[in-house]
Amino acid sequence: MREQEEQSLKEAKRVEKRAAEEAERLAKEQVRKKAYLAREQAIEEARKERGTKRSEKRAAEEIEELAKDQARKEAYFAREQAIAEAQEARKLKAKKQPPE
Repeated sequence: MREQEEQSLKEAKRVEKRAAEEAERLAKEQVRKKAYLAREQAIEEARKERGTKRSEKRAAEEIEELAKDQARKEAYFAREQAIAEAQEARKLKAKKQPPE
């Protein structure tokens, strides 16, 4: 009978030890999972930040390009207007001069 009690005691200790090991394993797994999720979240936030910066840069470049295009158009029209005015002035000058 004593042997049976000792064996029951050993079995109880073994079960208790296994339960403690399982609890420890689960705690470690939870810590690993939290660390993994934190890393993933940091990566995602960095990706979003890069995307935002890229969008802002693209928007600024687009605004700059539109301004350059506008300046080019204005310069082109100013040149065309100057040419037209010069042609008109030559025509008027030619009309005012008497034929030889």
